Amino acid sequence: MSSANALRWDGGPGHYEVWYLTLTDPASGIGVWLRHTLLAPVDGPAECALWLVAMAPDGDRFARRATFPASALDARDDPFALTLGGADLSDRGAAGEIDREMAWELSWEPRLRPYAFVHPLVQRAGVSQTELVLPHADLAISGTVRLGGRLLELDGARGGQAHLWGTRHAARWAWTHCNDLRGPDGEPRRDTFVDAVSVYVERLGREIGPSTAVVGRFRGEDFAATDPVALVRARSRFGLSTWHFEVRDGARRIVAEVDAPRETLAGVTYHDPDGRPAYCFNSESRRCGSRCGTARPAGGSAGRCATRCRPAGARTSSTASGSPWPASTCCSEPRSSTAASGTARSTSFRRRSTSRSSGRSPG
Repeated sequence: MSSANALRWDGGPGHYEVWYLTLTDPASGIGVWLRHTLLAPVDGPAECALWLVAMAPDGDRFARRATFPASALDARDDPFALTLGGADLSDRGAAGEIDREMAWELSWEPRLRPYAFVHPLVQRAGVSQTELVLPHADLAISGTVRLGGRLLELDGARGGQAHLWGTRHAARWAWTHCNDLRGPDGEPRRDTFVDAVSVYVERLGREIGPSTAVVGRFRGEDFAATDPVALVRARSRFGLSTWHFEVRDGARRIVAEVDAPRETLAGVTYHDPDGRPAYCFNSESRRCGSRCGTARPAGGSAGRCATRCRPAGARTSSTASGSPWPASTCCSEPRSSTAASGTARSTSFRRRSTSRSSGRSPG
């Protein structure tokens, strides 16, 4: 497979797959969350869906969802191209519409290599039920998004695009992505992003976790805390609207705080291939404060701080899983188009839950 976005489904049952894009319009602060999804249930025909959710800083929300049979999905690997219901996604852009009320025409230039969250050692152990990769972690996106009568005209909006697939979401999770960070001086930190996910999984009737993996780039230097040792050393504590995590990559450490008022969250319902629901709450206008620096050498002075970013300068898109909220807050997965939303720029954090009232994974 030449593209990290290449379709992983082999045509069989018991699989789900998601391609998603998040961005924030710097002029209005409106965040956009675009999803192309595939669900092949254990029992029944496979289906696909297009989702567009947008969230404004004042709490206004917009959402539409359209479903299609799996036969409507056309995927190519080299070069990558995905077409669903007349909507297109490639490694250089996305275009489409839902119900003629919400439409998008976006383009970007690929810049960085893909970043994987599941380490090869973890892959070989076969313990991961979902795999997540960032084909395009740090994008400057141009084009237009139409939300009913509102038109967003984008020129270099910060965002990112991800791809995930598997057999089952996590029991609970938090996810965040941010590539619109600013330093204490207020200046943008270019060539810098953070993408993190923290999950609880079910094993033998018990929840185990959290397992927290983080990838990023700080002033041109890659960061990856995804190997088994890094997962064991990571610290993570999250709720529906807040998250604190600390991770290490060798001598370097990231400490981050993610925060989102509940009124900025948009709720959606996913389903696993076995039919169990997962409730996801996403905000595209969260704040993320992070520090990345080198650890204090033994018996020596403090290490050099490579990057320090203040919360006020970081717009983020985030997701969390949890129990269902009232219908006025959520846009459910069922077949019809619906309305809902929130806001964001670059970081994301999420949480999700099973029918017992817990959570699952990003996307």
